[in-house]
Amino acid sequence: MVNRIVELSLKHRPAVVGLAVALAVWGWWAATATPIDAIPDLSDNQVIVFTDWPGHSAQEVEDQVSYPLTVNLRGLAGVRVVRSQSAFGFSMIYVVFEDKVDQYFARSRVLERLSLLGSQMPEGAVPVLGPDATGVGHVFWYTVDSDRLSLRDLRTLQDWFIRYQLNAVPGVAEVASVGGHVQQYQIDIDPIRLRNYNLSLGSVVEAVRNSNENVGGNVLESNGTWSIVRGVGLVQSVADLENIVVAAPGGVPVYVRQLGAVHIGDAFRVASLVKGSNEAVGGVVVMRSGANAQQVIDAVKARINQIAAGLPPGVKIVPFYDRSTLISQAADTLRRALLEEIVLVTLVQALFLLHVRSILIVTLPLPLAVLMSFLTMYYAGITSNIMSLAGIAIAIGVLVDAAIVVTENAFRYVEQHAVDTRDRAAVTRAVQASARLVGRPVFFSMAIIVLAFIPVFALTGQEGKLFHPLAFTKTFAVLAATIISITLVPVLCTMLIRGKVHDEGANPLMRALRALYRPCLEGALTHRVATLGMATLVLAGAVMIAARIGSEFMPALDEGDLLFMPVTDPSISLEQNTDIARRQNAALMRVPEVAYVVAKVGRADTSTDPSPPNMTETIVHLKPTDQWRPGMTLDRLRTEMGRAAELPGVTNIWTMPIINRIDMLSTGVRSEVGVKVYGSDLPMLEQTARQVANVLRTVPGAANVYPEPLTSSQYLNVRIDRERAARYGLTVAAVQDVIRTAIGERNLTLTLEGRQRFPVRVRYASEYRSDPQALGNVLVASPSGQQIPLAQVADIEQARGPAMISSENGLLLATVLMNVQGRDIGGFVNDAKAAVASRVTLPPGYFIGWSGRYENQVSARQRLQIVIPIAIIVIFFLLYFTYHSALEAAHVLLTVPFALTGGVYLLWLLGYNFSVAVWVGFIALFGTAVQTGVVMVIYLQEALDKKMAERPHLTQRDLYDAIVEGALLRLRPKIMTVSTVVAGLLPIMWSNRVGADVMKPLATPVLGGMVSSLIYVLVVTPVLFYWIQEYRLRPQRSEVAPVFLMPRWVPAAIVIVIAVGAGAWWMRDRMSAAPQTEAEAPGGAVLQTVRTGDLAITLSNPTGALRTGDNQFRIEFRSTRNNELVDVGNVQLNANMSMPGMAMTGTTTVEKSDRPGVYRAAGSFGMSGAWDMSLEWNGPAGRGSAAFKGSVQ
Repeated sequence: MVNRIVELSLKHRPAVVGLAVALAVWGWWAATATPIDAIPDLSDNQVIVFTDWPGHSAQEVEDQVSYPLTVNLRGLAGVRVVRSQSAFGFSMIYVVFEDKVDQYFARSRVLERLSLLGSQMPEGAVPVLGPDATGVGHVFWYTVDSDRLSLRDLRTLQDWFIRYQLNAVPGVAEVASVGGHVQQYQIDIDPIRLRNYNLSLGSVVEAVRNSNENVGGNVLESNGTWSIVRGVGLVQSVADLENIVVAAPGGVPVYVRQLGAVHIGDAFRVASLVKGSNEAVGGVVVMRSGANAQQVIDAVKARINQIAAGLPPGVKIVPFYDRSTLISQAADTLRRALLEEIVLVTLVQALFLLHVRSILIVTLPLPLAVLMSFLTMYYAGITSNIMSLAGIAIAIGVLVDAAIVVTENAFRYVEQHAVDTRDRAAVTRAVQASARLVGRPVFFSMAIIVLAFIPVFALTGQEGKLFHPLAFTKTFAVLAATIISITLVPVLCTMLIRGKVHDEGANPLMRALRALYRPCLEGALTHRVATLGMATLVLAGAVMIAARIGSEFMPALDEGDLLFMPVTDPSISLEQNTDIARRQNAALMRVPEVAYVVAKVGRADTSTDPSPPNMTETIVHLKPTDQWRPGMTLDRLRTEMGRAAELPGVTNIWTMPIINRIDMLSTGVRSEVGVKVYGSDLPMLEQTARQVANVLRTVPGAANVYPEPLTSSQYLNVRIDRERAARYGLTVAAVQDVIRTAIGERNLTLTLEGRQRFPVRVRYASEYRSDPQALGNVLVASPSGQQIPLAQVADIEQARGPAMISSENGLLLATVLMNVQGRDIGGFVNDAKAAVASRVTLPPGYFIGWSGRYENQVSARQRLQIVIPIAIIVIFFLLYFTYHSALEAAHVLLTVPFALTGGVYLLWLLGYNFSVAVWVGFIALFGTAVQTGVVMVIYLQEALDKKMAERPHLTQRDLYDAIVEGALLRLRPKIMTVSTVVAGLLPIMWSNRVGADVMKPLATPVLGGMVSSLIYVLVVTPVLFYWIQEYRLRPQRSEVAPVFLMPRWVPAAIVIVIAVGAGAWWMRDRMSAAPQTEAEAPGGAVLQTVRTGDLAITLSNPTGALRTGDNQFRIEFRSTRNNELVDVGNVQLNANMSMPGMAMTGTTTVEKSDRPGVYRAAGSFGMSGAWDMSLEWNGPAGRGSAAFKGSVQ
């Protein structure tokens, strides 16, 4: 079939060229129309149901709002899980659907169910759907700045003018306001005056509520016309509120102004915005799911410019977070890399072929394949982002590989058969004949590259969503290049192979390479056992090194802007936390590299932001790197800023805006293993979680076991005594209504002032509700008219309660987080399940579930264990159908492990850890390595067939000569292929631009592996081919004359090189793992010293700082009496970072050194910030523990 396609393409050349041009134009249109974003959307396919219920505690929100919603939404079609978070004043329900469910279908089902639940909600609680946006939808943040207007006036301008104008921009799902003060008409009642006039607070509330209304009186007909009758009674000013009549005892009216003060004030708020050291007002633009982020941001900026003329004098809208900057930088990085790759690839072709027109044969299909991949991306709904474009970038070398083989073979055919290039018909016949030789193997080899990448599609969870776009685009590009190589490339060969075609020997570069390669090849064929032994030794070395390389989930993307996220005590007030934000912003602004700092304290008015009041999200915008101090790096800068912003009682976390937003909306377990305890009572859940944690700590392999605390907030409970209230004829509802209105803040009505709406509330004046004693004096009106102090009918007491309550599928949830060290996760979970089942007695109605990142790891591993063997089997059969030999198919597959060695060595040399990105790079290398071996074996077999045709009775010397001839014939296309792939990856490796930190781990295995595969295929493959053919053909014995005689010094040199390499590796390993001695440890290397009892514990490392990722450090135990080292026996180190609604655990290990009292420790920390660490020991010095803070930069 492949040969038939080549024949038809050459027969209809104008149609092929025309179709290629049409596809290029179509692809260009698709490239400009494809939505652009920074990274793929990693968030769950979820619908958020948000319920605002101001003033109510997390317990009331959970019991009366979250629970009814959760149990009723669970039964919807396609729902995977329903999670909820209940906090002070609001509820958030996350209805997580299967990924295959359409988002708008899911939203319609949820909305349909909500319409049936309205009657079950308490008064004032109205559940609404969150915007049709995801965790990465926060694309644009801005402040509304003015030197003339107050924060209240700016918030009014934002709420009633700017917000609605920006919300009308196509692609914008929501514009949320944050910061400033909402204007409110406030009636502050004096309870003494109420008592003097013998009036209740309820009468004031009723009077205000009934005094703000317009009514319609139909029409009045007069003189043949209608006059529309209106009853105008809306409140328009403070004076209107003051003149509301509450009662008229004895015909004398009592006005509101006589009962308290009426004024315009600031409504209660749960969030603020701090720009620099001053409060500000701002907004968050939330992009609709699936929209083009770049287009949306550009449209928002255009609308801001349009409405600027309508803003009051001196008011400006100033962005402080703009995703388009990251998008444009990332796209520019990949655009620049693609251009550099194309230039380098073109230079490689020019160097090896020395034929100007031939460069076009290989180069023209490259942009066409890229444009065709954009075409498929557009119609497959894949956005242009770092990962999808990286798939094209790492495939550039592969895209031209097939074209190189076809073109080089056509050139060789023209050279060998002395075809006159002026005879176009002869050239066409030559191209067709040469393409027939390699067309089928090239097609199958490219199919192998596609099949080898199938395991990437088996990835699930965040890693699947991250790498599926890369897998799709690389696959699209390779498929496009495959089609082009058997259609357009032969056509271009017939059109562009003109003039003088230089013999390979005429190329000085090829002459030099052949002069180097021939003796190496002949030496390998002469010393076959030694050659294979050295290859095996190299492979064994790679296996040893791989065991020493660390691991991580994914290298972090440098988003440009930093997110500084300090977390304080859950009971902190908003004003106190705002003051902390001012102080920390001022400290950060003193760092010379910082351009500006804006902190959001608490939650913006959007359901996509679940931040509690004790969490601050600070955008730190840095100056361009050319304005940084000499020698300053991002790590050093983060360290300096972290130290500058440290405050007592504040946990500082450093992350990036996008990944933080995804984590904030992902409410599952974020450690390797998590135990979820389900039940119905929070204290019992907390107690059970602690019991489970204690059992888990005894299971071998458990590390960083951390039960999340559930009751961490301060409550002031007003507990009504029903008997005492009954004595005065008071119902619970009457007392509760006073608590809700007099103490709390209850908006009674809204004023209508043009397009603006402002709430009106009635409340006791602040001096009558400032402390528990004042609350006890709040008056409750009895049915008899008596004014009863609240303390006489209720008990007021301090208590501890939940700051946030989590539930899943309707059951309350307590989580125990942990990591696993020193054993496989599956075996640990089985042992842990058995231990918990036998030693923890669960109360009736309680049960345990196991979750965590290990679920994705286990499921992905199980999938890969099935998919990778199937892919290998399919590839094997493709090779079998190519060679019609199972032995040769297995021979080609042997290329893979030896090709992987180069990737491992380069990974180790560059200091990268194993990660999902690295493994995807190895999977990409897998197919490319097989493909390079395929064509080499084809050339060897072709040379052997030619030799057998010449000599019917084949001798060993004939076999030797045929292999040398075939290998030398393969030299140019093989080196061209590898050089092209390497040239295509070098721009990624030397780039320091945005996005390069994610692409480099992808490219490293391919780059190193292609170099090792070059050596293997050119040297080892001919050796194996010789043995296979010797076994199959049984040639006549003859002396295989060693044309190459190895000098005596070569084996010695090889031994020396191996010894030096092994020594360097051993020294590197020792230097990185060995602790410092006292003489070696500089004073600045001490991380922290803590004292407990008679022990002084010192933590130190070579740099004096802990960093995200893997760390090695040293722990010393010394006596405080004589400063001698103390052996404390077995030591365990735990590390965790607590955050609202979640906790992150670090992976730590401790082992004894050669000196008693000195321990070597290793720790892996996934996020920068302040980590809570604890040491526990048990041994000769007894049992003990110590806690300390570790600042990870």
